[in-house]
Amino acid sequence: MTVFTEIIEGRAPASKVYEDDDVLAFMDIRPFTPGHLLVIPKTPASSLAELDPVIGGKLFQVGQRLAAAMRASEVGCDGVNFFLADGVAAGQEVFHVHLHVIPRTSGDGFGLRGRPTHPRRPDLDYLAGSIRGALERQS
Repeated sequence: MTVFTEIIEGRAPASKVYEDDDVLAFMDIRPFTPGHLLVIPKTPASSLAELDPVIGGKLFQVGQRLAAAMRASEVGCDGVNFFLADGVAAGQEVFHVHLHVIPRTSGDGFGLRGRPTHPRRPDLDYLAGSIRGALERQS
């Protein structure tokens, strides 16, 4: 059981913004920027592999609505980032899938810190083929 399960069950506090039968959105208690929200499925899934694809789509649909609401609210952001960490190596800390909806303004200090690489086309083609093959095996 995670803190998100406790929030869903009403045993832990949360500043809720949106709720329906499938998802819940609430303020992040460790926000990167003011207005930072989390959107979670009500049915626990520790990873994307365990998440019902329909519910996964709904996370992003709700996130899209919340992003528009942020822009129209006192948050008043100029942009929005969506972030979802899947696995320890990706930075996941709570093992209940959650979509971060992060309002952005110029100079807010939040952003990606990595540096893009510059692979050669044959390397890109090779990895694309490997991923395509894995997709075909899933069918």
